[in-house]
Amino acid sequence: MHDTQHVAVLDFGSQYTQLIVRRVRELGYFAKLYAIEDFPDIGKPGAIILSGGPRSTSEPDAPDLDFAALDAFGVPVLGVCYGMQLLNIKFGGTVEASDRREYGPAALYPTECEGLYEGISSDSQVWMSHSDTVKIIPDCGKVIARNQHGTPVSLQWGERFYGIQFHPEVTHSHEGLRILHNFLLSCGELEPFRIEDFKREMIEGIRNTVGDKQVVCGVSGGVDSTVLAVLLREAGVNVRAIFVDHGLMRKNEGEEVRANFHRMGVPIETVDASELFLGALEGVDDPEAKRKIIGEHFIDVFWNAVGNAEMLAQGTLYPDVIESASNAKSKASKIKTHHNRVDRILELQAEGKVLEPLAELFKDEVRELGASLGIPHDILWRHPFPGPGLAVRCPGVITEERLHIIRECDAIFISRLKDHGWYDKVWQAYAGLVPVKTVGVKGDERSYEWAITLRAVVSEDAMTADWVELPPIILRETSHRILNEVKGINRVLYDISTKPPASIEWE
Repeated sequence: MHDTQHVAVLDFGSQYTQLIVRRVRELGYFAKLYAIEDFPDIGKPGAIILSGGPRSTSEPDAPDLDFAALDAFGVPVLGVCYGMQLLNIKFGGTVEASDRREYGPAALYPTECEGLYEGISSDSQVWMSHSDTVKIIPDCGKVIARNQHGTPVSLQWGERFYGIQFHPEVTHSHEGLRILHNFLLSCGELEPFRIEDFKREMIEGIRNTVGDKQVVCGVSGGVDSTVLAVLLREAGVNVRAIFVDHGLMRKNEGEEVRANFHRMGVPIETVDASELFLGALEGVDDPEAKRKIIGEHFIDVFWNAVGNAEMLAQGTLYPDVIESASNAKSKASKIKTHHNRVDRILELQAEGKVLEPLAELFKDEVRELGASLGIPHDILWRHPFPGPGLAVRCPGVITEERLHIIRECDAIFISRLKDHGWYDKVWQAYAGLVPVKTVGVKGDERSYEWAITLRAVVSEDAMTADWVELPPIILRETSHRILNEVKGINRVLYDISTKPPASIEWE
């Protein structure tokens, strides 16, 4: 990809680091993410952003970088959270460690209303996530914004270096995108980001990587693997698309997937491995163990199905990578293991046998890429469905009875959303089993049955999400049908948790 006049984002391990890249692209500029270990080999950027991170600058082995090399690029630099603290230290200031963490909204009061804060409100909400704070500001630095308590939350050193204690990349910072835009406007001419250019470079990269090797592509019917399969076809590589039914699909999922791929002219092979997966998961209730079992068996099934295939292609997106913290150079804290980041996958990666061309993209960018490939709108805008399937919507042990309940409840919920015109208004919606039985009354008799939870969220990139205030009529109709039609359920709940602190899926 381009390495001249782009925005280089240096990764200090924040869960939101790739979201900075996403925001820069949203503003129309090309951005790339780099591990700190790769610095200063970052080409010739037009701007540099230092991300936040989970570590403290006071730790002996805290992530660091060569400041002389950073300064030598001669371009504007923005430090976010950890990045700001590190810059303050490099310029001769100090940072104070704290056992208390400031997490959540704060008010921003710019002391200068030009440059970085041109057009920004005097009490704009920003999102904090840090423990250390700046203690001594060096002579070359100045405060350009404070919070509601008068604490410095934004600094400037000289003409090219800026620091912000908050996260402008998350939607909870209401004018964060404008602040990032103001910074980029100070950077001169930057490389533009266009999905058509990105697609051409991805196709060229796939051809160069694959050559005449045979590639097996696992497809689930979800947006990511669907776009990947069509992209591989567009690149003209020797590919076999395989759909594995692991017994953890939604109601009628297999038939719908096959019909959609037929519409797109992409042949797929179906492998029914439901007995294998459900047998391996029998009695397992730990969520991490479930994910690893599913991931390992996926590889076995693929390899057994295609014999001596030379490469495995996956529709992995960046949120999968960052939440798993599976990159050897990653400074991020591990949230959970995704099925496509288990040990077997990482071993195959080390052997050069894994192809993940979408691993730098977010969901909305993948959808844009899919549209440029001619994929129908209704296929591109199917709600995300996790690789482990209903396993992550069934806390505790997995049984056929529980899976049947989830499928039926989920189908009712989704049908109500579609009939009321709300399916396309939410990012993701589903029904999940609450593995707790409660007392109820059915037919004038005592019942002792499971509870089901409904969840509907809005999100841009799956890194953060908010619950949807659905019209009461949808919830009422869904609850009524579930309680009357699904055996084994006597209570329906609605999940109103945000991410963070909750995740989108239950496990």
